[in-house]
Amino acid sequence: MTIARADFIEGMAKGMAVLESFDTERQRLNATQAAQRAGLTRAAARRHLLTLAHLGYLESDGSHFWLSAKVLRFSGSYLASARLPRTVQPTLNRLAVQTRDAYSAAVLEGDSVVIVARSAAALASPVAHDWDGSSLGAALPAAAGRLTAYGLHLGARLPAHASSTGRVLLAALPESELSAWLEGRALVRLTPYTVTDPGALRKILDQIRQQDFCIASEEHEIGVHAVAVPLRNLQGKTVGALNAVLPPQRLARGAIQRELLPLLQDAALELRALL
Repeated sequence: MTIARADFIEGMAKGMAVLESFDTERQRLNATQAAQRAGLTRAAARRHLLTLAHLGYLESDGSHFWLSAKVLRFSGSYLASARLPRTVQPTLNRLAVQTRDAYSAAVLEGDSVVIVARSAAALASPVAHDWDGSSLGAALPAAAGRLTAYGLHLGARLPAHASSTGRVLLAALPESELSAWLEGRALVRLTPYTVTDPGALRKILDQIRQQDFCIASEEHEIGVHAVAVPLRNLQGKTVGALNAVLPPQRLARGAIQRELLPLLQDAALELRALL
């Protein structure tokens, strides 16, 4: 959304930049670190940190700051009111029970995809993985030989260029928006298989538009394979992406094309009238 300069509150923008400087990689920051991540002077970052702590959004030991539980008010309100998470949740649970795989729905936000819903059945599975396959812990023997997800959290983020959901959502962007997204953006290499060349990524996105699904293999993490399809509303607009994660042995057996892809496509079609 674009607003007039007179309506823009610069102080609020700086405060939000400081709040957004906390993530899974940097959970505790001092004033110098926050300043670097938010693009502010140390003095300005310190004032914003102290203000946010005073308001209850941060906690501090006097030197470092970290997010408090109060920030969950925003995510809780979003998940309670947003249509997409509420609509897809029953479908994700049903698919997880049906195949014992990990399913999630995500939206594009900046350079990342953000998980807004995930299969509840993943909570009981024996392997620690991020929502798109990122390992969060050691693997334990999986029931029925399936690799599902554990320790998932709503709001988890992955680089859009290296994830199945991210590529589906990037492929849905109009050409002008995609060009703006790619312009000057560094595509980080996460594994030896991560595509980091903008031209090569564009070709992949063209293929995704034609086939209407994406398979991402070992680009975010070695040994991790995921498939995603777009979630569209009745007007044909892509409003999110639906994905599933599976282990290498099932990939070799053709499980994506034979099992998961048809399930995801059918689920996306069923959800279309509700989105």
